[in-house]
Amino acid sequence: MAAVNGEVKAEAVVREVLGRRAEEVDTTIIEYIINVLQDETFDFGLKGEGAFDAVGDLLVDSGCVEDEPEARLVCGILSERIGTHEQKGTKEVVRSLRTPVRMYDGLRQDESPPKVVDTQDGPPMSEHDRAKIERRKRKEDRQREAAYQSHLEEMKATMEGMPVACVHHGTGDEGSAARDIHMENFNISVGGRDLIKDGSVTLSYGRHYGLIGRNGTGKTTLLRHMAMHAIDGIPKYCQILHVEQEVVGDNITALNCVLNSDIERTQLLEEESRLVALQREAEKDGAAVQNDMKPKGANEEKDNVSERLTQIYKRLEYIDAYSAEARAASILAGLSFTPEMQHMPTKSFSGGWRMRIALARALFIEPDLLLLDEPTNHLDLHAVLWLETYLLKWPKTLIVVSHAREFLNTVVTDILHLHGQKLTAYKGDYDTFERTRDERLRNQQKAFESNERTRAHMQAFIDKFRYNAKRASLVQSRIKALDRVGHVDAVVNDPDYKFEFPTPEDRPSAPIISFSDASFGYAGGPLLFKNLNFGIDLDSRLSMVGPNGIGKSTLLKLISGDLQPSSGTVFRSAKVRMAVFSQHHVDGLDLSNTPLLYMMRCFPGVVEQKLRAHLGSFGITGNLALQPMYTLSGGQKSRVAFAKITFNKPHILLLDEPSNHLDLDAVEALIQGLVLFQGGVLMVSHDEHLISGSVDELWAVSQGRVTPFHGTFQDYKKSLKAA
Repeated sequence: MAAVNGEVKAEAVVREVLGRRAEEVDTTIIEYIINVLQDETFDFGLKGEGAFDAVGDLLVDSGCVEDEPEARLVCGILSERIGTHEQKGTKEVVRSLRTPVRMYDGLRQDESPPKVVDTQDGPPMSEHDRAKIERRKRKEDRQREAAYQSHLEEMKATMEGMPVACVHHGTGDEGSAARDIHMENFNISVGGRDLIKDGSVTLSYGRHYGLIGRNGTGKTTLLRHMAMHAIDGIPKYCQILHVEQEVVGDNITALNCVLNSDIERTQLLEEESRLVALQREAEKDGAAVQNDMKPKGANEEKDNVSERLTQIYKRLEYIDAYSAEARAASILAGLSFTPEMQHMPTKSFSGGWRMRIALARALFIEPDLLLLDEPTNHLDLHAVLWLETYLLKWPKTLIVVSHAREFLNTVVTDILHLHGQKLTAYKGDYDTFERTRDERLRNQQKAFESNERTRAHMQAFIDKFRYNAKRASLVQSRIKALDRVGHVDAVVNDPDYKFEFPTPEDRPSAPIISFSDASFGYAGGPLLFKNLNFGIDLDSRLSMVGPNGIGKSTLLKLISGDLQPSSGTVFRSAKVRMAVFSQHHVDGLDLSNTPLLYMMRCFPGVVEQKLRAHLGSFGITGNLALQPMYTLSGGQKSRVAFAKITFNKPHILLLDEPSNHLDLDAVEALIQGLVLFQGGVLMVSHDEHLISGSVDELWAVSQGRVTPFHGTFQDYKKSLKAA
């Protein structure tokens, strides 16, 4: 009962102190502040310093208070009104890192639990209490793991429910086949959470749609439901293909993996081969025996084989089977597969290359409705440019989810915006959508303000003369008019994303990192780089560009110290702290953990509210910080990773495809965060908008060399197209 009263008290006090402003900000933010302050273990500190450390920045950023001094004043008042804990002289324990921070540090499920650290003064913890805490932790770990395994089983069942991905040739009798698709009044929810309510959209045949919306709004879930025909209005005969999972690695070559998706072609060729063998056998037997001595029925069987072969050849010609191999090889080549790679088994490729095979198979199949979820994530710039050109000529309906603004501007004809559980369609590319939506929101805001003024004026007259008998008829007419005026919805904006890269307090003296005649090659292989000479300091803002497989990620590992040069020297200042963001960082996360527990295990001994506040600065606030990470979207997991690598204030950020899985708003926030970061940045990316907005120098990686590219990213794209 006491806990309940504490919660009620905390909520009442927070809302009273913040006043009307508490009603104007996102409810998630207010709930997060209340949850933090009502925690029984929360230390408010002297004059509310602990409260300010935990929620002060959030109060300012959300607009609950005007500035930092007011935030400190509010936190002091909240401390007096809610706080019941005395300052214990808590000492924060933060590891001083002299090596790069990586996503997978300390997060494997099979490692021993983190050591329990007493961060407050008081009597030492008894062995009985320690054992009790450890038992509770093990129980919580088992519960999280069980929930995660249940999630994996559910996802597996979902994937098994997907239609088989194969070429559908038809018989030519379908007529109009799949054309426009009308989906009306549909709802989508996951785990009791509504993602789309009363959704309605019409997909016109041959149009290319860009599906946009913030991470976690349900874009991928919508595509899955469409692929499974789980939404009313999708014709049963409409073939839909959702490119989401990489192909299974086995002994089948990349080329055959694509060709085998044409099941009819494969079966016809196998039958043709078998029948031709039978025909040759029969001809061989016929040379030794006279026609009149053949067994009865042999001629009839031979005629049947010939007739069936004729049917097979006609069907193979109808489905254009003999050009299929050339078309599949062309698609793979466009996605950067060399002729040698096309004949390698799929099990020899990494996950990124298997995703390319999945994309190639989808393009080869040519479904009625193609659903692409972040197709550029695993492509280099050469392949992105090829895919843009290929999709521009795509004759059927396409829906693509992408964070790459320039890709959307090139490929799509319409935008589907998923926001506030509603789908809204806009004509034009992404830039046109932004202008149209901004204008619509401005008009809505003007209409709302005008409506509020009108209603307030009428209501004031009604309140003033409500009990005046002489004005009774006027009051009644005003009341009726007020009902007719109705309400105009206020504009509800998404809370702003923020990527706050903290400023390092110490600045090592130059040089920070320098390469002197450094060469590198993996054991037993040729040199990837020869005689590299360059330096990186706290003012460096660089992006490496070049095709996949050229060694950009390897170079990042040489810089971070994960790899050592085969010859020459790489100097790194002993005081420099580097943070490494890998494009495969999700592989290092224990998805059964929550973001908060993830941070607690990475930084044992740091007080919980400081970790919560740091996660909040990257948009992981409120319940998001307490949800198992398998329930988060790819972009939300990325923001957790960014929070982790920046906690110890690195001097240098090494970013490998940092925009993968981030939504368009998050990419904008990342650009702003990198611009304000007072340290060095070296990234590998093919996102034109990100590169153009956050770095001022390009390095071209090719033929074992790293050379400055004199020009903009647009100039680099033009050079590739001209090559």
